[in-house]
Amino acid sequence: MTTTLSRSPRRRTVVALSVVLIVLIAFVVRLVDIQVVNAREHVDEALAMGLQNSRVEYASRGSIVDENGVTLASSVHRYDVQVDPMLAAQGLVSRDDDGTTRVEATWTDLAAKIAGVLGEDPAAVEKVVTDAVAADPGSRYALIAKDVSTEQYRALADLGLPFLVFPPKAGRVYPDGAVGGNLLGFVGGDGQALAGLELADNDCLSSQDGKVVFQQGRDGVVLPGTEVQTEPAVDGGTLKLTIDRDLQWYMGQLIAEQVQNTGAVRGAITVVEAKTGKVRALAEYPTVDPNDPTATPAEERGSWAFTDPNEPGSTFKALTAAIGLESGAFTQDTTVTASSSETLRGGARVTDAFAHGANNYTLTGVLIDSSNVGISKFAEMIPAQTRYDYLQKFGIGSTTAIDFPGESEGILHPVGDWGDQTFYNTSFGQGLAVTIPQLVGAYQTIANGGARLPLSLVESCTAADGTVTDVPSAEGQRVVSADTASKVSQMLENVATQGALASQVAIPGYRIAIKTGTGEKTDPTTGAYKPDAYFTTMIGFAPADDPQYIVSVNLDEPRTVKSSAAAAPAFQKALTQVLKNYRVIPSGTTSPELPKFG
Repeated sequence: MTTTLSRSPRRRTVVALSVVLIVLIAFVVRLVDIQVVNAREHVDEALAMGLQNSRVEYASRGSIVDENGVTLASSVHRYDVQVDPMLAAQGLVSRDDDGTTRVEATWTDLAAKIAGVLGEDPAAVEKVVTDAVAADPGSRYALIAKDVSTEQYRALADLGLPFLVFPPKAGRVYPDGAVGGNLLGFVGGDGQALAGLELADNDCLSSQDGKVVFQQGRDGVVLPGTEVQTEPAVDGGTLKLTIDRDLQWYMGQLIAEQVQNTGAVRGAITVVEAKTGKVRALAEYPTVDPNDPTATPAEERGSWAFTDPNEPGSTFKALTAAIGLESGAFTQDTTVTASSSETLRGGARVTDAFAHGANNYTLTGVLIDSSNVGISKFAEMIPAQTRYDYLQKFGIGSTTAIDFPGESEGILHPVGDWGDQTFYNTSFGQGLAVTIPQLVGAYQTIANGGARLPLSLVESCTAADGTVTDVPSAEGQRVVSADTASKVSQMLENVATQGALASQVAIPGYRIAIKTGTGEKTDPTTGAYKPDAYFTTMIGFAPADDPQYIVSVNLDEPRTVKSSAAAAPAFQKALTQVLKNYRVIPSGTTSPELPKFG
């Protein structure tokens, strides 16, 4: 039998346990409220109390790679070295169990170690802290060094100095230095794109830094579990170019050699794939090393091939021939009688580069001998507006599809502005100006059976999420018929086999087509032609029976050889290397010989 007395302790126990349980439940509920239900509110409260901080989560600028995926530009992490002067001035301090403070190393000693890693003067490193403390004994920030390498950062971190911090930031490196520097461009110290493809395709390459918010104690220690990524870091995309790095390097070496051998001001070699319009190399000299652009004069940091148009000279005769054949103004069998110097309609005076009597030239003969008078007489058979319209179709007078920063559209005056002299001059590449890519694009049209394809430097952009954009258009424009293109190509073959430079440009086993041009240079201050100054060009393609690649060599004001012959050695080497590089099958037939005279 249970008595009242025995029930009382049991009741008290139950009550006590119930109270404890209620307290526990209340505690759990409050904990859930703090950490889950009202977490955002409490974080905001912490913010208001100054307990919240944040850091940047750095993203990397996208890489630039060549057609084979070889890296041409990439981002690496660099680090600033920051110090807490108030703590650093105390040196490296330890405490014994009894609370006694001991200086393990003075700031002077530690500054020497830091300087050793950085390759700096120890006194200079020491002075950063002493000056900061002298100005403000409570100073908590000073900068020791900027943009140190990952290796230096690791060495400094291994010193274990609690008063050093190393905020990271992205740096830009170009592994091959000046190879393709004129095309790649560069970025500033702040990571902003400043020139070249870095600037043109910044939307592809640019990154978006993220942000991480966290809470920290009064001692600056991050509280566990409080880190929240409020903005994700997004890396830039990968920009794939049409350029072949190895071929670009070779052409860079070759044009540097030819510029120096001829005493030219500058030069360029361009390689374009005939059936796609893809630029496989565009090397210029002088060029710029994007790792150190300030070492190069400002005027040489871009790509003058795109920005500086010049008179193309006799290379334009092939376009005049194509326009006349396509429009029906004349045929391949039409002949003209031309002397070395004649006065034509309206008193226009036209002169050839060499003296000769009256020759009964075929169209082929005019191209072989590069007769200005002869092509002028063929041009008389073509209405001016017709020639102008076709030149536009060839891409003359407008920028290329590449749309390179600062790219010039050249100079092509409306027909209404043509006088009699200009009418004739434009038939042989004077009285107008083109960029190198414009001229190469026009010859790509002839090499590609009369269809002009947009030139391209960019193959694609692959974003961080795998999305692929910026794929170049493969849609071409019919400019002249395949028959016209074939006839012009055969005539240009005969320039290579019967012309004065035949032995210098021949490549055994391959049929090649070429044309030379010597354009006069204009003095920008006077507007008149500079005496004894020329812009020389040799442009052509191979194999002529099935064109695969167009090569152009340009020399600006060569001195040792002032004609287009100055470009011949580099052209032969460049085209040979291209055929070898891409394993182009030799021609199976020989070039047909066409007559020079009627």
